[in-house]
Amino acid sequence: MFSFATTRPRRRPSLTPMIDVVFLLLVFFMLASQFGREAALPLSTGGSGTDYSGPPRLIEIAAEGLTLNGAPVAQDGLAGALADLTATPDDIIVLRSEAGVSLQRLIDVTDSLRAAGFGSLAIVE
Repeated sequence: MFSFATTRPRRRPSLTPMIDVVFLLLVFFMLASQFGREAALPLSTGGSGTDYSGPPRLIEIAAEGLTLNGAPVAQDGLAGALADLTATPDDIIVLRSEAGVSLQRLIDVTDSLRAAGFGSLAIVE
């Protein structure tokens, strides 16, 4: 007959390396992510109760271009055209986008207006 060695009890795998890897992944993703960096656009809607005075300042945003009070205007010349219609930079400027215009296009126009110093923007349908 054959004589086999005595069977040893089966060794349980150690969970320590797996816990270390999970901990390192957790630390990596916590350090690599950005918390609280959402951008907000401070805009008021048309019916928010603000008083509108002065000449009309309506910017219509279309996919192919911009119009200021019905007259076509380039985006880089928008601040100069609005300077004639506003007494102060806090005067309200009304933005209206046509159907099908991307949100990024609206954000680009608001960013260029804010860079020019215009702070009171309102969006209407």
